[in-house]
Amino acid sequence: MRVNTLKRAAVALALALPGAAIATVVAAPAAHADGCYTWKRTLSQGRSGDDVRQLQIRVAGWAAYRDIVRIDGIYGPETAAAVRRFQAAYGLRADGIAGPQTFAKIYDLQDNDCTPKHFSYTELDNGCGVGGWSGGPLSASATRQDAVRTMWKLEALRRSLGDKPLYVSSGFRSIACNRQVGGASDSQHLYGNAADVLSKTSSLCTVARNARNHGFSGIYGPGYPDHDDHVHVDSRRENNQDKSSNTTSWSAPDCGIG
Repeated sequence: MRVNTLKRAAVALALALPGAAIATVVAAPAAHADGCYTWKRTLSQGRSGDDVRQLQIRVAGWAAYRDIVRIDGIYGPETAAAVRRFQAAYGLRADGIAGPQTFAKIYDLQDNDCTPKHFSYTELDNGCGVGGWSGGPLSASATRQDAVRTMWKLEALRRSLGDKPLYVSSGFRSIACNRQVGGASDSQHLYGNAADVLSKTSSLCTVARNARNHGFSGIYGPGYPDHDDHVHVDSRRENNQDKSSNTTSWSAPDCGIG
């Protein structure tokens, strides 16, 4: 269920008002905007901590071409650049500093369970029609955390496609499910790091090309075997559990991607 709290509305209203109202928001950016996470300070280069890490998860989809945002809790140049791209994408002042306006936009995009508003745990946990995050190489909680990062990258990709719906046909798969569908033995689907997506308004090649700018280190689409009806995206470079996959691998020959 999608949640829009009165507090979100209050933050948005305050940001639209002049002078004194904005000062009030700056003084109290932590007024629990939703049930997931509340930032209590402005963040910029040189900061570190869990609040930086939480921000990085939400802007990971705004990495540069062929790049990623490391979820390390350190606000460095790559995080600042991702924040600028996020800000520009949503019409905010693109200064690379995460303050009340940036957090208000994140709160607007975020549901109480920490997922972005256009994607859900149920949508990503759909392997073979069996719910739950267990049965993979990682613990259920670690797999679920990886899925959250995947969803925020998908939210960024969706924005780049004009905020038109993006549909997930396959997300997390247990080892048994992956074997059942004939997935690769080292599939990123096993870790919650991957999604197979399609769009009714953009071609698969458009989806694949745009994905290159949104933190996905694994992209497979039209022209790659068994990928002519969807685009596979994943975050293999961040998968520390599977060292063999810590690289960038793109292949959609029909789209000029290789």
